[in-house]
Amino acid sequence: MQLRRFEYHPDAILEAHHAFHWYAERSDQAAEHFWEELVRARNLVSERPHSWTPYFHGTRCFKLRKYPYGLVFIEREDKIVGLAVCHFRRRPGYWRERLAN
Repeated sequence: MQLRRFEYHPDAILEAHHAFHWYAERSDQAAEHFWEELVRARNLVSERPHSWTPYFHGTRCFKLRKYPYGLVFIEREDKIVGLAVCHFRRRPGYWRERLAN
């Protein structure tokens, strides 16, 4: 199966790093598993972007296993853009201004 080009919005990268470091302060193993799950999400989204749950503002969301996070993404003509690595208890749709970029 052909992978679609995937890129992260810069703020999504910061969110992913923040979450990783939060877990790392508590458990190296939890942090490692979080990162592996995020990589898994990106790979699966790149393979089958339409398979994931429709979300806010025309986006889709891949829910990470065992973590209260999701990879929010939108499919563009030439690529898939990861808009947010969002915690589900954070204000929904806080990342919507990223759709313009």
